[in-house]
Amino acid sequence: MPSDLMLKSMNAVHRVALKLTGDRVGASFGGMPSLELTTIGRKSGKPRSVMLTSPLREGDAYVVVASRGGDDIHPAWFLNLRDNPAVQVRVVGRPQQGMRARIASPEERARMWPLIAERHKNYAGYQKRTDREIPLVLLEPQAHPGTV
Repeated sequence: MPSDLMLKSMNAVHRVALKLTGDRVGASFGGMPSLELTTIGRKSGKPRSVMLTSPLREGDAYVVVASRGGDDIHPAWFLNLRDNPAVQVRVVGRPQQGMRARIASPEERARMWPLIAERHKNYAGYQKRTDREIPLVLLEPQAHPGTV
């Protein structure tokens, strides 16, 4: 399983590639848009950012996969948003915006997981590596003040 150092290093390299190329290299992987998810640390209370890809869109929501490469533990960003669903999301090439993170219901996951696993085989492989059901998270734009 990937170590914390490896995951942090991959995130740093991704950010550097985006910065050096004006968001051209690393804007997407395997047809999935890249995004930077900022959560509030559940222990530290400080902003924590991670680079992710979104293998599926559900209306205006970006779907992200809490796989951690098939590890038996949830990624820290998932635990953070589970405790505080108010997040910031910057899809590469777009401005950052406030969103609300919502863990997919069992019915939503049952519908979305086969689509994700078929289109992006790495996620199917990650699920095979662990007994943990890998959660899907919907990052939904927050309604603007004055709207319903």
